[in-house]
Amino acid sequence: MSDDRIWDVVIIGGGIVGAATLYKLQVRYPQFRILLLEKEQELAHHQTGSNSGVIHSGIYYKPGSYKAKNCVDGRRELVAFAKEHGVKHDICGKLIVATDASELPRLDKIHGHGIANGIEDMRKVTAEEVREIEPHCIGIAGLHVGCTGIIDFKGATNTMARLALALQPESRVALAEEFTGIASSDSGVQVRTSNGVHRARFAIFCGGLQSDRLAKADGAAVQERIVGFRGDYYDLTEQGKHKVKHLIYPVPDPRFPFLGVHFTRMTDGSIECGPNAVFTFKREGYGRTDFDLKDTMDALTYGGTWKLFARNMGYGINEYRRAFSKRLFLKTLQRLIPSLTMDDIAPGRAGVRAMLLGTDGNMVDDFRIERMGNRIHVLNAPSPAATAALAIGGHITEMAAREWRLGS
Repeated sequence: MSDDRIWDVVIIGGGIVGAATLYKLQVRYPQFRILLLEKEQELAHHQTGSNSGVIHSGIYYKPGSYKAKNCVDGRRELVAFAKEHGVKHDICGKLIVATDASELPRLDKIHGHGIANGIEDMRKVTAEEVREIEPHCIGIAGLHVGCTGIIDFKGATNTMARLALALQPESRVALAEEFTGIASSDSGVQVRTSNGVHRARFAIFCGGLQSDRLAKADGAAVQERIVGFRGDYYDLTEQGKHKVKHLIYPVPDPRFPFLGVHFTRMTDGSIECGPNAVFTFKREGYGRTDFDLKDTMDALTYGGTWKLFARNMGYGINEYRRAFSKRLFLKTLQRLIPSLTMDDIAPGRAGVRAMLLGTDGNMVDDFRIERMGNRIHVLNAPSPAATAALAIGGHITEMAAREWRLGS
């Protein structure tokens, strides 16, 4: 049914970016009545709750990019937030390990990015030091990044929402309420949902995997398209868990838009291995055979998808083979930890990441946030968006204050 209230802001999307935006807006404007809409039964159900749980340092990203600045600033803010509000986390550090001489120039380049981005507690390590930090890992050189950590992102999301609602009891988080459309009105906007209509002065879209569709539903001329990639994980079994103490990453291959299969110690003490990266036939599909006709047609009728496939055909085939073969997955893991066996790993969960893909087949690498009148759209927020969420929420709040002349 329709709501007679006029909200100051409606936020569409209850992942960590949406919750961080709610929190940042509410801190700056405690008098505002803000509505956060989430179509699932819980916050952080999709990308936020299905990622690897890593607090990224900001070491990989091009100096001067929004990703680099927001990741570094957002990481520091997120860690302080977690400490203050009791969100489960651990700044355990990670190793980026080179296993072949051809990777050493790339490792040096990453180190250079880290220096340019102001990453603290970072140092080059020798093969012997790699073994001292991670006794079962074999490499010829590495980078130790001490400020990297792990966190319960779902817990962080719920804490942000809870704190925002405590600041303004008339604000609300509405679960199981799906956005269906938006139109201009005398008050500003009318946001239509599966439960009715909400009137508001302003709207902010933080739709993650659906961000391009939400923007088009709002009349935005978005040429790019979101393409989903599923990432499968394995867990280390009880007999294999002792072989990983912290976080271990390979040196990423710049030809591909992902960091590669890595080892992550989670906040519950488990160890995850992964993810791979395969095209998914369902944007919100976490099973290897999940399929949605609309999602598939959207992706496969888009020229950019085929250009991406053509450039990465060999890589994509290998990723698909590994998705269905435990032995091939293990072989990749053994590049870093040769002593791993089939009995050391067991199938785990999966996640799906949203990548904004240009018409030329290239991934839109940086964060992208645009204003359209009294709406703001987060069009692209891939990893490390969860780490950077508070910085992104702050950026959106500043944009809203400036462009909408909200005052203090």
